[in-house]
Amino acid sequence: MDVISEAVEDLRIGQVYGRRAEVPATFAGRFDACEGVGFHVLLRGEGWLISESAAPARMRAGDVAVIPHGAAHGFGPRPCTLAELPPAPMGLQAAPTTPTPVDMICGIYRLERGGSIHPFLRSLPDVLLIASDGRLGALSELLTDDLDKPRDGMLVTHRALVDLVLVHALRLWHAEHRETAPAWDALADPGIAAALREIHASPEAPWTVERLSRTAGMSRTAFTRRFTALVGAPPMTYLIGRRLHQGAQLLRETDAPLAAIARRVGYATEFAFAGAFRREFGMPPGRFRTLTEPLLLRQAG
Repeated sequence: MDVISEAVEDLRIGQVYGRRAEVPATFAGRFDACEGVGFHVLLRGEGWLISESAAPARMRAGDVAVIPHGAAHGFGPRPCTLAELPPAPMGLQAAPTTPTPVDMICGIYRLERGGSIHPFLRSLPDVLLIASDGRLGALSELLTDDLDKPRDGMLVTHRALVDLVLVHALRLWHAEHRETAPAWDALADPGIAAALREIHASPEAPWTVERLSRTAGMSRTAFTRRFTALVGAPPMTYLIGRRLHQGAQLLRETDAPLAAIARRVGYATEFAFAGAFRREFGMPPGRFRTLTEPLLLRQAG
């Protein structure tokens, strides 16, 4: 299983919001907790990434910060506590004469109401700081150029470039912390990993706890206990979530009829699928499909 790709695919179900801001070198601001995965790309300047769960960390041009659980965090010109930072203002832009302004992109993959963060992202620390390398720097430069020169297709390229920045940042972080990082333990367990591979390969199959436990080579009780401990949800709850997230992707990316989508993700009728979908995402499938998916990356001000 490619958990990084899968985690980012889950995020693509929701909407991406972002803002590019040029701010003074003295800028200090706190970003409140939110439902989703936050990110910051520092294009120019430097500062300090502040959080409640880790020591202040210096950010330099090209670095990327990822906030996997949407935890409160901040950015400032010097080390401090999160409580010392004022709320980050919207639309703040440096005056032309301000020396060495900080230029950054601040954004969030906002989850649809009721949507859940992928277990791999849940296993990560509250704040990740990824130092730039050649590829990450090149991606950031491409994103900056795309923002500076609006062209046809920019909504598509903005989204694709943000996804690429996030994927490469997660790769770099995981490679650097391979020995100490809290890897998604479910994949390290042969039995649970086998069950997960089956769920992800064929979520529409008529899975039961009994059938999955046989795949894992465990008793039902031991399998359920182990799966819940490692994945963070009981087997059938996780299965339903995978089906509904796949259904949400099909709603966004295809024009297939609702009944066909329901069958593809394991529901006998569109009514059963619609009811489960509403409980997960807080809206019926038809309304979800009509929502736009803007990437609001723009100049501050």
